[in-house]
Amino acid sequence: HDMPKVQDPVLEQAKIEARFWAKVDKNGPLWNGTPCWLWTGSVTNKGYGNFWRKREVVKAHRLAYELTIGLIPETLTLDHLCRTRNCVYPIHLEPVTNRVNILRGDGLAAREARATHCLHGHPFDLFNTYINPSSGQRQCRVCQKNWSQLFWARRTANGT
Repeated sequence: HDMPKVQDPVLEQAKIEARFWAKVDKNGPLWNGTPCWLWTGSVTNKGYGNFWRKREVVKAHRLAYELTIGLIPETLTLDHLCRTRNCVYPIHLEPVTNRVNILRGDGLAAREARATHCLHGHPFDLFNTYINPSSGQRQCRVCQKNWSQLFWARRTANGT
């Protein structure tokens, strides 16, 4: 009789981990005095590592964190402190909210949030900053006033 093959879960986990760590190069560029652990397996078009585990693709940096530190709370995402997307070194990763992760980056939202002045050099301060309730974006009161005056001057001049 053919008996079904019983898989030992501990052995299966050890095989997964061995296969995973075989794809990690621990001699990457230095960040904060420690080398990045670079994922040498497949990567996404954005540069994040992918790893096949039990018929599913998981992010390599998330799996490295879970294997060495523990579970990542569902409400949090991992921020690459070293800014190297294929780094899987757990001490280079920090669980943060998606908002914090975005604002730490270099995307448009992050650059806008870090801006201290509008495009015309007026400060974003307590008195000159208006938060648009529909978009949540900051707007310069001086520029808004100038735009409004110009708009109404043109409209009046055109007789409309």
